[in-house]
This record gives sequence, C-alpha cells and structure tokens, in this order.
Amino acid sequence: MKAAVLEEFGQPLVIQEVEIAAPGPNEVLLQTAAVGLCHSDLHYIEGMRKFPLPGVLGHEVSGVVAAVGAGVKDLQPGDHVVGALSVFCGTCKQCLGQRFALCMDTDVKQPPGQAKRLFRGAEPVSQVFNLSGFAEQMLVHRNALVKIRKDMPLDRAALLGCAVVTGTGAVFRNAQVAPGSSVAVVGCGGVGLAAINGAKIAGAARIIAIDNVPSKLELARKFGATDTLLASEGDVVAKVVELTQGGVEYSFECIGIAATVEQCFKMLQPGGTATIVGLFGPGVKASIEGSDFFLEKKIRGSALGSARIRDDIPRLVELYLQGRLNLDDLVSRRIRLEDINEGFAAMARSEVARSVVVFDGVGA
Repeated sequence: MKAAVLEEFGQPLVIQEVEIAAPGPNEVLLQTAAVGLCHSDLHYIEGMRKFPLPGVLGHEVSGVVAAVGAGVKDLQPGDHVVGALSVFCGTCKQCLGQRFALCMDTDVKQPPGQAKRLFRGAEPVSQVFNLSGFAEQMLVHRNALVKIRKDMPLDRAALLGCAVVTGTGAVFRNAQVAPGSSVAVVGCGGVGLAAINGAKIAGAARIIAIDNVPSKLELARKFGATDTLLASEGDVVAKVVELTQGGVEYSFECIGIAATVEQCFKMLQPGGTATIVGLFGPGVKASIEGSDFFLEKKIRGSALGSARIRDDIPRLVELYLQGRLNLDDLVSRRIRLEDINEGFAAMARSEVARSVVVFDGVGA
C-alpha cells in the first residue's frame, strides 16, 4: 500500500510502498477513507517529540472495515468507523474512572516502534498515535474505533476523531460551559473552532475568538463567535475584560504557548476557569500570578477533551446531521496523499483550518 513516510525529522514526508500485517486478535484492518492534517502531526514531523524512524503519522481518520481479527464481535467488513487517539483498555484504574483518554495500557496504546503492524521489507515502520492514517490502509486495536452511521460523510467524519472531539470535549466535559455564560477561545485552528462551535451549542451568550490571523477570525464567526479580537492589536486581556465588564467565565487555550496560557488565566473573572487544550513542547512553563487564586480562578488541563469516544463521537455525528455542528467549513481543502507536504506547508502559513486527505473509492 502507499503511505506518506517520515524518514528524517524536519524533512518532507516520502510517498512509498509499505507492507501491512494481517489483523491479529482484537485488531481491525481498515481501508482509509480520509485523514485530517493536524498541527500535532506537524510538531512531530519537525521533531518536537522524537520516535523511531521511519514512521507513519496521521491520527484524525475515518475508514471502512476490511477485515477483523479474532475476538472482534461488534464490527464487520463494510462498517464505517472513526479512529481516535484515545484508544483505551477499559479495565485500568483510569478507564474504570471513566477517564478513557488517560488510559496508558501499552497493550492497546503502544508506543511508536512497538507495534509490529507496518513494514518496509524486513524493516519495521513505526505506527505513530496507534493509527498511522497517512496510508491507504490501517491496522489498529478495536478500541481505537467507533462505528458510525453510513449516511455520515467520511471526509467530515475524520475530523471528529481529534480536532472536534478535543475542542467540543473541552467545552462539554472539562469546563462544562453553562448556558448564558461568557467564553473566550485563544487560537482559531481546528481545535479552537470546534471549541467555539461547542460553546455555541452549549448556549454561551458571548463567545470571543482571539487569533493573529484575520481570516481565521472571519471563519470563527461561522462557528459561533460573537466577537473577535486580533491578537497583534493591543492588550488582548484588557480588551476581553472591557468587552465583558470584568472578564470571562471560561477561557480556552488552543495553541500551546506559555504566553497564551497566561493570557487565558488573566482574562478570567473571579471564579472563572481556564482550560488548557493546546499541545506543548517539552519543558514549556507558564507563570501564573498567585494572588489570583484568592479570587478562586481555576486552571485545568484537557487531554483530548476527556473524550469518551464511544459516547461522544456518535453524538457529534447526530449534531452534524442536525445542522448544529459545523464540519463543512472546517474542511478548507481536500487533497490527495501525494499533496500532503503542500498541505502541511499551507498549515504552517496559517492558510487553512483543516486540509483533509481523501482516498479515492473508499466510502462517501
């Protein structure tokens, strides 16, 4: 099969032939339908987090079941599925506490280089994020997949497995945004736009979108932003406090920069909650004014929106089909696998919300 392989950190992906194993116990072989290009993939390509090379990235995926291994009873060939980062075992302490996104069972969530699923001749190829969606086929653990309705378009369904479940989950599960409340979202990429859309669905009265790219702020209004602020023009915190007459009840950091974490905390009203969604590089630290804790301001992390994928992804499908979840405007470009490097270049230039690789002849 064809795959986009990372041979060297900081270098373009290479399209080449890769072999894939047959499904073993509790594994599912998929024909990849679509895969979104996520900023996390770009970070890994650039070497922010190292893994054994060569490797295949791609984790925001949808596909069609081609074959199942022993022990897989609830999926069959032809089923449409979404793949998700938060593969879970279901039996560890975190899973039993309903914190499936924090499962660290290495039998199901194998570190890159451990799974023996992809090969190039006798050489193993790292499966990254337990999915490796930048390929025509995927071989994954059953618990990385969620079956969805066949009338859900697969190019948009792919986005549910990362950007959308992360952004909406931060709103619904982590912060639990209340109707009529005030929200600020810093960073209007795929995750930030999903958080804005989630805040709208949750009934927030005021949703302030903040970014340094004007076109992203224009797009944010399509997802539910009531106000927009260009980060490069003045003191963002002061403007948020002025707009809301005291600060927001909820803020969401969707970039992964220390300065924006600090801004998100400062722009809260007393009793407010800042939820940190962005992915940080190793060693990044933010500074928080200690006296603000006396005002009962809170700061919390978010791992993939605390996703419970078997519950959340089908619900997101329904919200899309009802016209309440905007996935259509999230797909900026549909590209071929051969165009993947240009897709990442467009991301680096802040030209897109999401580019999606679509594989010919797989689903709708």
